[in-house]
Amino acid sequence: MSAQTDRYVHDRLPPPAQRPQLRYDRPELRLPDRLNLVEELLDRAADKGWAGRALLRSTRLTLSYDEVREHVDRIARVLVEDLGLVPGNRVLLRGGNSIGLALAWLAVVKAGMVAVATMPLLRARELGDILDKAQPAVALCDGRLLDELRAACEGRAGVRAIVPFNTDEPGSLAVLAAGKAGGFPPCPTAADDIALLAFTSGTTGKPKAAVHTHRDVLAACEAWPRHVLQATPDDIVVGSPPLAFTFGLGGLLVFPMWAGASVHFGDGPFTPEALVRTIGEVGATICYTAPTFYRQMAPFARELGVGRLRVCVSAGEGLPDATRQLWKQASGIEMLDGIGATEMFHIFISSGPHEVRRGAIGKVVPGYQARVVDDDGQEVPRGTVGKLAVIGPTGCRYLDDPRQAQYVQGGWNHPGDAFMQDADGYFFYQARADDMIITAGYNVGGPEVEDALLRHPAVAECGVIGKPDDERGMIVKAFCVLKPGHEPGPAMTKALQEHVKATIAPYKYPREIEFLGALPRTETGKLQRFRLRELERARA
Repeated sequence: MSAQTDRYVHDRLPPPAQRPQLRYDRPELRLPDRLNLVEELLDRAADKGWAGRALLRSTRLTLSYDEVREHVDRIARVLVEDLGLVPGNRVLLRGGNSIGLALAWLAVVKAGMVAVATMPLLRARELGDILDKAQPAVALCDGRLLDELRAACEGRAGVRAIVPFNTDEPGSLAVLAAGKAGGFPPCPTAADDIALLAFTSGTTGKPKAAVHTHRDVLAACEAWPRHVLQATPDDIVVGSPPLAFTFGLGGLLVFPMWAGASVHFGDGPFTPEALVRTIGEVGATICYTAPTFYRQMAPFARELGVGRLRVCVSAGEGLPDATRQLWKQASGIEMLDGIGATEMFHIFISSGPHEVRRGAIGKVVPGYQARVVDDDGQEVPRGTVGKLAVIGPTGCRYLDDPRQAQYVQGGWNHPGDAFMQDADGYFFYQARADDMIITAGYNVGGPEVEDALLRHPAVAECGVIGKPDDERGMIVKAFCVLKPGHEPGPAMTKALQEHVKATIAPYKYPREIEFLGALPRTETGKLQRFRLRELERARA
């Protein structure tokens, strides 16, 4: 039943023995075998009475569901008629959260192509890794972010066109779309045709592409949004997570559309103060951001108030109870905590504000099953720390990646987190079980930062870890050994930090650098990052 004639992604899915079991045990999860998620969320909005309701908002523009459909259809015609794309082609998307990026994403998926959204802060080297993996035919890029993408495309033959959006220059997406008619028929995709590739850096620094189908995205809508979030058509949603993260894609686009709600995008990346002010100015009722951001927002919420805000979703990193209480005192709102994974698309453990247990993330979301297991995959007694394993209507399928065998074992997904489950079924986060650093809601692979540091001529060797931090949850800390002739000190620290910012996305830079004479290694020379973490814990 597949409509995707370009089989690049289909042909690079994991072998059947390494794929997750997908369970559709609840009636709402039994979706038809032919399914286009944008047709369901956008084209059928009129059948639900939402045609004239606002969907996408900014300070300069508000588009209804019907108006969004018209724009999406015109862009889809550009993709097919002008750019010659066929179903299954990958389309790279680069830009910050905006109406322009949302329209482009919806058009790509409606036309049967595969959306590959990327973080706006990524540098050419990181974009190059994604280009090599996804092999996109076309890139749609915010007009202000073209330089790094063009640099990444140099010497690579795959991308045959880069089309700018959020600009009215000749040849831009807006100008091309203005000359098109609407009424684009949705591609008749199979439910298991590919909708998106979501890239996650992982712990090795080499990006992994998580594959999600049309069925995955709509099944996710029928899980956490239906049973825990419970948004309504009257809700206005704001937040900081990028649409390139599945946390942001779900929270700030797909889930509001499923509920008939609307989304407000800011004029650029939000600061904590700007997000609080926006909440009041636009009458926002639902907010998505990471615990670190809520902590920084608290003094502004106390000073300015939070208007009509009623739901505050926290995810992306562990939520300390101190942050939960600080935000509750400032806003009067109990946070809705949750844990998800790029590989699973969105949240699978969570609890509504009326079910909060202090220190716990929550219970398993209806539609999923979760358990805490030992190294052999056997469930451990309640109250015992082990590794989280999850199964449900979504699961991990990496694109052509040997790390698939680590994530999926016996059909169960293993996100790499250590957890404890109590007798009442509440899950308590303990730590990451790998070298991932989660800082202010961003995932940073320690080896990727090490690689950037080792490209500096003064660095002989280095090790990077996450150091616990009250404000950001963790910070990136580097331990460096310098080559002869180079002196440690504040000037060297600054130089290395600026080097990393120029080499990879700036949010990944080490906020602390400690200079050592040698790093702890095994007899075979393998870096012992756990020794560096032990050193930090001993100091704390």
